[in-house]
Amino acid sequence: MSVKTYVLKPDEVQRDWYVVNAEGKTLGRLATGIARVLTGKHKPEYSPAVDGGDYVIVVNAEKVQVTGRKVDQKRYYRHSGYHGGLKEVSLRDQLARHPDRVIEHAVWGMMPKNTLGRRMFKKLKVYAGPGHPHQAHQPKLLEL
Repeated sequence: MSVKTYVLKPDEVQRDWYVVNAEGKTLGRLATGIARVLTGKHKPEYSPAVDGGDYVIVVNAEKVQVTGRKVDQKRYYRHSGYHGGLKEVSLRDQLARHPDRVIEHAVWGMMPKNTLGRRMFKKLKVYAGPGHPHQAHQPKLLEL
């Protein structure tokens, strides 16, 4: 008797659209839930070598919460490539100017760092306010 193992093929993937309301959610816990859906680990037919994840729309990114004193102590760094080109921004300033980047940065840190991870990450759509332009896909509400 032989038992066959099912392996997901790229053309067999069924993709759903989910919308997540970030209002009042903790940043790290929200990001892990989103990364889980983007990679497809929430599905029974998960395969690590196939992009089987779903699309995730995040609304109200400006109302995400963090614990402790992270809002003043956490820093985001980027470098221009020139000498003395290191720029730093606090979480408070980043939330005021670009709240979508805060969630994208947290989710990106939890994704695989390879070509497949970059392809999965493109299925994330983050919006600062309550509206989004993806109503035609009829996204389902995802509670994290």
